Amino acid sequence: WAGAPAKAAITHAREQVASLLGAKPAEIVFTSGGSEANNHAIKGAVFRAKRTGVAAPHVIATTDAHPAVLAPLGYLEQFGARVSLVPVDGTGRISPDAVREVISSNTVLVTILHANNETGTLQPIREIADIAHEAGALMHSDAAQAVGKVPVHVDELGVDLLSVAGHKLYAPKGVGALYVRTGVEIDPLVHGGN
Repeated sequence: WAGAPAKAAITHAREQVASLLGAKPAEIVFTSGGSEANNHAIKGAVFRAKRTGVAAPHVIATTDAHPAVLAPLGYLEQFGARVSLVPVDGTGRISPDAVREVISSNTVLVTILHANNETGTLQPIREIADIAHEAGALMHSDAAQAVGKVPVHVDELGVDLLSVAGHKLYAPKGVGALYVRTGVEIDPLVHGGN
């Protein structure tokens, strides 16, 4: 009886986040913040790829990525991952063609910041997602700065994974979410319980 109100509150919150993103409630994983969501998406995709036979998983990101993206990528390089950082132009925008130039058959993930917190630049996520999917890679976007400020609909963006930071949406600090598209499998960050 004591857990029922808490479960109802979590279920309601999951439905609200899913509605905000145009997702299904079952596709929302709550985290301790945007950094954990980014870490889970990136490490989960790379370790899953390694476990399923990709010897040197390749990840593409941008030079202006948040430290919560760049630090996990640096960490993964110690485990044999290859990382390509694509530069942005003078307006902070990434060219989809620049992604196309570095993508390869070993690319398992493309991770692009949706909106830059310093410049406000919005990236062409859908175009880049199409390029990623053509190569068989997953598409992740750190949308911490975009959600709640511009429309963010996961199907329109074509993302497989999307990170949200709760405190950017008036939630308490220490709350975040990771959208994981149905059918996408990533390894867990924490092992020992489902």
